[in-house]
Amino acid sequence: MPDFSIEKEYNKNVVGIDEVGRGPLAGPVISSAVIFFDHEMNNDSFKLINDSKKLSKINRIKIFKLIYQLQESKKIKFSLGMASVKEIDELNILEATKLSMKRAVIKLNRPPLPLIIDGKIDLKLRNYPSHGIIKGDQKSLSIATASIIAKVHRDRYMQFLSYTFPYYNWSSNAGYGTKKHIEQICKKGITIHHRKSFEPIKSLIHNK
Repeated sequence: MPDFSIEKEYNKNVVGIDEVGRGPLAGPVISSAVIFFDHEMNNDSFKLINDSKKLSKINRIKIFKLIYQLQESKKIKFSLGMASVKEIDELNILEATKLSMKRAVIKLNRPPLPLIIDGKIDLKLRNYPSHGIIKGDQKSLSIATASIIAKVHRDRYMQFLSYTFPYYNWSSNAGYGTKKHIEQICKKGITIHHRKSFEPIKSLIHNK
């Protein structure tokens, strides 16, 4: 389970960063940056915090409410950054992911701090030492919290888009390439929210 062991290796606050949305066929990639101001906090609810992919929707929402309460009491601070479908297609998904992460860090509006990031990623932000951690969302509470925040916000965003484009079932598949989603792409075509650089959309476009 994630804890504050990594955070405590530093003699200052650190920023935990994670993203959601690298794999889907539609929608943006969204990142979150999180600072815990007290690494000695002991809250039973923290036991629920884990890599967002390992949590049920009910538990994610429960933890999300706790996260908001912690921010309101100024025990943590978090922010969001997004890279659009257009940026994903123009830059590639890895560079767009880094861009969304940089935007999240800048939106924190804090003096430069060390960054701990899920995965082998170096943001190369000036004055921000960047440390990529494999499976960081399973080790660090800051990174795990960032993954939950990003996941909840992205799921809500895709649900909002699904009201305008109901055929693709984004409210349940979040833009991922499920069988039904791909079938609807073949039947209805693509939207402005689909990633044209991703397969099978890329091949479908070229074969027309």
